[in-house]
Amino acid sequence: MKKVVTFGEIMLRLAPPGFLRFSQANSFDVVYGGGESNVAVSLANYGIAVDFVTRLPKNDIGECALMEMRKRGVGTDKIIFGGDRLGIYFLETGAVSRGSKVVYDRAHSSIAEIEKGMIDWDAVFDEVEWFHWTGITPAISQGAADVCLEAVKVASSKGIAISTDLNYRAKLWKYEGDRETIMTELTSYCDIILGNEEDAEKHFGIHPEGLDVHKRGHEVKAGAFLSVCKQMMKKFPKAKKVITTLRGSISASHNTWAGVLYDGKKMYETRQYQITDIVDRVGGGDSFMGGLIYGLLTYPEDDQNALDFAVAASCLKHTIKADANLVTVAEVEKLMGGDASGRVAR
Repeated sequence: MKKVVTFGEIMLRLAPPGFLRFSQANSFDVVYGGGESNVAVSLANYGIAVDFVTRLPKNDIGECALMEMRKRGVGTDKIIFGGDRLGIYFLETGAVSRGSKVVYDRAHSSIAEIEKGMIDWDAVFDEVEWFHWTGITPAISQGAADVCLEAVKVASSKGIAISTDLNYRAKLWKYEGDRETIMTELTSYCDIILGNEEDAEKHFGIHPEGLDVHKRGHEVKAGAFLSVCKQMMKKFPKAKKVITTLRGSISASHNTWAGVLYDGKKMYETRQYQITDIVDRVGGGDSFMGGLIYGLLTYPEDDQNALDFAVAASCLKHTIKADANLVTVAEVEKLMGGDASGRVAR
């Protein structure tokens, strides 16, 4: 069976119920999630063998995060323990013209204080075919960046496919590391690179030619991002595919959603979905990445089908509360086939 490993931080998410503001909240809903753990859950739902690697505190809250992964079918035996706390993020869910808001409380978390040599990557990657990391992990701390670099070097030496979601986060990168230098070195090991125009601009200074990404509104034209894909492939010659998600934000409750994939010769484009009455958009990119990895593993000679699966999977995630995408292959394929009726299955 094809096996995937993801590496990153899982956090405690605390959110006021419904669409309440922080100042209105008398209670918070509890969820556990994070970029790479969300990808792992998606893959487990699709029947892919997957291990999530992280560092957790040895306390009740760390155990709760561990149980969340176990109940979703994600392998946890490579997780290490240490440190004093699990990272937290607070989410205020937006609606209509009020955007969502995130406040991080993850300083000095267990994974923020991880160090080189703590994880035996040679053992982690035994009989593994794919490794996934995101730009969030090296943004946490220098130690997390160093361990991520350890991982990609070992994975590369073993011929394992490596993917990244560049995931620029303006509220992270608070330590003194040079973001562009760190991200350039890590990304240079990658075969599959996912990122939107902001990721490319903030990490590498790459801009879409002839397009002001800050003024484009909800009109998203796939062809405008071909220049980003070409520039990314020129900068990272190991990359076999560069993928961009195309989100148009009409409001916090109504987005358009599509994607493009460039393999160095041809650009593949999906249909554009209208996602109205969004339930929870957090984890949307992670659900796309989980669908993409599944698609590329399952349809290795059919990039269009893999991309279509990723976009449909992510479209469905917007209907599900919490971080992770809890859909099946059959549900994704149903939407891919054009059935978006939402009729009751009896």
